Order: sequence, then C-alpha cells, then structure tokens
Amino acid sequence: MMARLKDKIRWIISRDDGSSIIELAIVFPILLILFVGTAELGRLFYTYTTLAKASKVGARYLSTSRNAVNGNTTEIANEKTWAKNLVVCGIQSTDPNACNNQTTVVPGLTIANVNICDNFSGANCVPALPAASVTVPKHFRVEIQNYTYAAGVWNLATMTGKTSSTFYFPLKPGTEMRYMP
Repeated sequence: MMARLKDKIRWIISRDDGSSIIELAIVFPILLILFVGTAELGRLFYTYTTLAKASKVGARYLSTSRNAVNGNTTEIANEKTWAKNLVVCGIQSTDPNACNNQTTVVPGLTIANVNICDNFSGANCVPALPAASVTVPKHFRVEIQNYTYAAGVWNLATMTGKTSSTFYFPLKPGTEMRYMP
C-alpha cells in the first residue's frame, strides 16, 4: 500500500500536463509583437513605395510637358498643379481642389505635401538644382514633404512604451527627371 502511495505521489509531482500552456503564455506576447511589428513594417514599406511611385508619375509628366518649360507663367503653374493632382490622387486636372473628394494614393496625402522643383523657373529647392542654360540639361524634382506615416490598428509605439517618432517618422520620397523635349 505504501509503495502504491509513493508511486502515486511521484506520478503527481512529475506530471507536466500544464507546462505547454505556461510556455505559450510566456512566449505569445513576444510572438504577437513580432507579428504586428512585421505587419507595420510591411505597411511602412508599402506606403513609401507608393509615394515614390507617385512622385515618379509627376516627374515623368513634367519631364514630357512642353508647357512646363516653354509656357507662360499661368501655363507653368497649371502644369505643376496637374502634376500635383496626378501624384496625390491620379486625376488629370489643373484645379487645385480636384483631389478634395477623391481617394488619394495613400491616406492623408494632399497637394500641399507635394513639392515641385525645377532649375529654370527659380523655385526654391533644397538642395538647389543648377540654373538651366544651354550646357545644363533641364530637370524636374517632385518630392513628398511633411507626410507622416499613420499608425495602423496596432500602434507599435503604444505597445512598446516608446514615442511615436521612434517608429513613425516623416516619409520623404522624391524623383528627379530630365526634361525630354
């Protein structure tokens, strides 16, 4: 009888039925943060790539537009507004408010975020493009400025106790193209 009791106590002490649940409880939060971090990083890269491609569309449009180079002041301004609308929402329009009720390529992007620089109309660009002359080719630079990436459903900054600027920072893609007459 004592032998059976000893075996029963030994069996109860050596049981590991709940150890898997305890291990899962310890590891699950770490795996969740890794998964959410990977998803947020993927969204960040997707947003940056989308903005870079949109700036490329605007630069390509301006690099092939005769009015952007040879037009009068109004025509040049209209071409730049047209390019900004292409970058923000893909609409071909010279109306500065054309994208107001439209779906933008990324949430929160406005034409105020699009900066267009060129080297022949005196735009303020940093760094400055060289002044156009016979020997220097004409260039356009389309940049996205002051666009801050918006956190998704799972805000990594909140989950990790860090500041938002640690994970979510302004994205500044841009494209420069040579004018092709």
